[in-house]
Amino acid sequence: MQLAYEAANAAQAHIIKDLLDRAGFNAVILGEYLQGGVGELPAAGYIRVMVQEGDYVQAKAIIQLWESAEWDENAWQNEAN
Repeated sequence: MQLAYEAANAAQAHIIKDLLDRAGFNAVILGEYLQGGVGELPAAGYIRVMVQEGDYVQAKAIIQLWESAEWDENAWQNEAN
């Protein structure tokens, strides 16, 4: 699996995972439960959304569309063609 996104919090990670799942990719969240140790650990970089290596390029395109607030559920299909 390859790192597709480092989330600021679990809610953000689940939004990204849902976008990727809807597009047909198998996304996994790692480090979600480390937020409980924020008082002891640095707060950034622990919650990660991972995808299969073959899905990485298309997953990153979906995430970039979401980050730019131009999300269209079917836009990733147009990007791939």
